[in-house]
Amino acid sequence: MRFGVSTVHLTQERVALILTALIATSLLFALPGFGTTANLLGLLRSVSVLGILGIGMSVVIIGRGIDLSMVATMAISVAWYLELADRGHSPAAALTLGLGSAVLIGCANGLLIAYAEVPALFATLAMGILVYGIGRSDLLDQDLIQLPDSLSALARLGNAHIGPIPIEIVLFAALTVCVSAGLKLTKIGRFIYLMGDNMAAARITGVPTRPLVVGQYVFSSVIAFVAGIVTTASLHSMNTRIVNSTLLYDSILVVVIGGIGLSGGKGGMSNVLVGTLLIGILLNGMTILDISDTVQNVLKAVVLLTAILVDSLLNPRDEQTAQQGDI
Repeated sequence: MRFGVSTVHLTQERVALILTALIATSLLFALPGFGTTANLLGLLRSVSVLGILGIGMSVVIIGRGIDLSMVATMAISVAWYLELADRGHSPAAALTLGLGSAVLIGCANGLLIAYAEVPALFATLAMGILVYGIGRSDLLDQDLIQLPDSLSALARLGNAHIGPIPIEIVLFAALTVCVSAGLKLTKIGRFIYLMGDNMAAARITGVPTRPLVVGQYVFSSVIAFVAGIVTTASLHSMNTRIVNSTLLYDSILVVVIGGIGLSGGKGGMSNVLVGTLLIGILLNGMTILDISDTVQNVLKAVVLLTAILVDSLLNPRDEQTAQQGDI
């Protein structure tokens, strides 16, 4: 006689969720100020930009790609937008040019990857370096661009709340819901999953893979611009040196640790949400414990390497992934 035993399939997302709960519970008892409403809202606010970048990165990775130019796109396009407004351009014209530059970067990435068949890792890495170089040498006079008086509405937006909740958190939540619905309920979303799962099969079935790849990178660049606007609204400035920070790697960390497979075709916005919460709690706890930035970066690197190792075990590279060659 056989007895059925119910087992719970532990996906990477569930493991990350369990870790999040365990770490949060430990910090709740160890650090008296951790569980206060002010600290929790501050925690979510501090990682909202990281989560927004994670949304853009996740869509590209689900489609079997990666975008290493996101932070450069975010910094330079938004800084140029501020610079144009400060030089006397109308807010609408400055916004159009700034957003247009981000779209142009996304198009260039997509064309290189989809039509020239340059591996995404190298195309976007080179594009990020190029964008930062052109931005600092030809478009901007200094690293730190202040929010001009003509964009005072943006400053007010940064201080806005919906009830007790800062606007950054609301925007992150809204984008998560909208992109999740787009991936799950639209034909384009299903095509992205199919491309990530098997690019050759997607082409055979008539999916317009090349235009969709371009669309993915345009989307990630627009999301990067939105993240830059949120950053500027909060800080009233954009520092282009953020390109040299760990923000890009943190956005990849959020996606991978949340359970979106680097081999493509798997995962969703719930993974980004879980990954963002886990990293946010870790960073907040380390900050409260006064752990130095160097040690924090070492710990994040260990977490990222561990997450990649787990991803390689749960989502082994198949022959199609190896042929794609972009991660």
